[in-house]
Amino acid sequence: MSNSQNGIILIARILLAFMFIYTGFGKVTDPAGTAGMIAGAGLPAATALAYLAGIFELVTGICVLIGFQVKIIGWVLALFCIFTALVFHLPTVAVPGWPEPALGWINALNGIMVMKNFTLAGAYIMLATFGAGAYSLDARRGSVAIAA
Repeated sequence: MSNSQNGIILIARILLAFMFIYTGFGKVTDPAGTAGMIAGAGLPAATALAYLAGIFELVTGICVLIGFQVKIIGWVLALFCIFTALVFHLPTVAVPGWPEPALGWINALNGIMVMKNFTLAGAYIMLATFGAGAYSLDARRGSVAIAA
């Protein structure tokens, strides 16, 4: 792979890592909103799961950023993105007492979030398949997490 291709992979990793580092930090420091979504989806232990999700997002985001075990982390994040799209964003939101235009706006936003999550899943599958590139901890260690 050329230096320019490796540079592009590094830029892609930085962009892919940013969201999970940012949102993971937010969940760890203020889990209330995420806990509400988790509870709304009918899952138990919403606050504990919100903290776990935040830690998961922080750790996996940092792994993508530094290029550590990306062939495994890429698959894990792709599955996470699909899971969260289906469980938290695909269902129609119906909040009793909310005006219809507000519900329409929230449901339109949720549709965008589903598309975002599936798009991210595709990017993480590509990362898992092709690896972190030369500018990564994986390359420095000379390791390959799993065969592509």
